[in-house]
Amino acid sequence: MNLQGKIAVVTGGAMGNGKGIVESLLKYGASVVILDKSTELTNTVNELGSKGYKVLGINVDISNKNLLVQVVDIIKKYYDHIDILVNNAGICKLETFENMTDEMRDLHFNINIKGTWDVTKVLLPMLRSSGKASIINLSSVTGPMVADSGEVAYATTKAGLIGFTKALAREEVDHGIRVNAILPGYIRTPMVDGMAKETNANDPESVINGIAKSIPMKRLGDPSELGELACFLASDASSYITGTSIVIDGGSTLPETVTMGV
Repeated sequence: MNLQGKIAVVTGGAMGNGKGIVESLLKYGASVVILDKSTELTNTVNELGSKGYKVLGINVDISNKNLLVQVVDIIKKYYDHIDILVNNAGICKLETFENMTDEMRDLHFNINIKGTWDVTKVLLPMLRSSGKASIINLSSVTGPMVADSGEVAYATTKAGLIGFTKALAREEVDHGIRVNAILPGYIRTPMVDGMAKETNANDPESVINGIAKSIPMKRLGDPSELGELACFLASDASSYITGTSIVIDGGSTLPETVTMGV
């Protein structure tokens, strides 16, 4: 895949899935702007910059729309358009519907839905200026396809991103913008590790191992594999794909079957 000369913006790109996507975009030739509030942002930018990659880090909370307007001004100092937007930033905190506070509910909506909405909204003019841009929204198999106890807020917001993807794809097609969603299953990231600790603080690795055993491929995915898929959707190799969702889950959402003989 060739992304030479392309300019990409990735939210939540300092670690986990986001970092895997950033590294893949850079590998294929894109210049990348990372929007993240993580303390790992500076380390990630320095690490990738030391390898000769062109990467800019902007420390910002995407749930604060006023700050996002300032981000646009910063990006415009370096670039006059954007070719690729990856809405990766997201949050998942486990709690039952009965016990979930309004504050925790709003945290999920403010980052997973409103954050994606607002980042896309403020960057839309720069994406249209590309003439041939790609927006990639990170949803999840949780919500659109499956759900576990304690994931009501997360599942609701991730399912909402599918509707956002489809409707925006219809609206922006005449502006040369494709919009697609990626639905990851379990990818080994700090967020998944954190969920494992919430489930079993004494032995989180047993939770990870249990998940792996339930997946047909017997392992969790790697952020680099997610990055490859994102680069496909960002590239001309997917030029006839828009408004769709692609699952990457090692087969974990395959329907159950009954086998005989072997």
